[in-house]
Amino acid sequence: MKFAVIVFPGSNCDSDMFFAIQDALQEEVAYVRHDETSLEGFDGVLLPGGFSYGDYLRSGAIACFSPIMDAVKKFAEEGKPVLGVCNGFQMLLELGLLPGAMKRNDGLKFICRPSELTVENNETMFTTGYKKGEVITIPVAHGEGNYECDEETLKALEANNQVVFRYAQAINGSKADIAGITNDRGNVLGMMPHPERAVEALLGGEDGLRLFQSIVRNWRESHVTTS
Repeated sequence: MKFAVIVFPGSNCDSDMFFAIQDALQEEVAYVRHDETSLEGFDGVLLPGGFSYGDYLRSGAIACFSPIMDAVKKFAEEGKPVLGVCNGFQMLLELGLLPGAMKRNDGLKFICRPSELTVENNETMFTTGYKKGEVITIPVAHGEGNYECDEETLKALEANNQVVFRYAQAINGSKADIAGITNDRGNVLGMMPHPERAVEALLGGEDGLRLFQSIVRNWRESHVTTS
């Protein structure tokens, strides 16, 4: 399986994502610049964290107009896996690939520490390596991670099992303690915590590695089924 890590001006977690795929997961990965227009030859797309375009206007707001984003939208529409982490999650919201929006954290402070997440849905292509209800530890590092949506959207997310991760304890004011959601098709995941920073014991834990392993396992199984 070959992954694309999209790199924007201001990205600062792209190398972390690259390491997680190449060294920890041992799969093929390449950087793709924001000003490129094609994702041909790739099987999964990763939108990393950081401060794309300096977080001007809103986090992720300018990045969604980058030339590569048309290819990301098409990639998602084709049912291929797209993962947006932190700033990448914010981009997915700005693109309209996921519902809702991000606000500044409660208390208006940047949060950077390990966080406990409850796995709410372990039946997505990203989460089959976990058990439903399992509590895992994944680091957070964000200033605008306070997820917001209207009540109708929240009801739809809950009814469709699109809430994949929830903070075990309130951390930033996110509605219903939401830490990660998918689209209704289940092939696009946005999450504020950083699984790429939890892929080996030396980094403090390996709970994030199972997310990437889930993607690869499900991708391979789907290709065996369809081939």
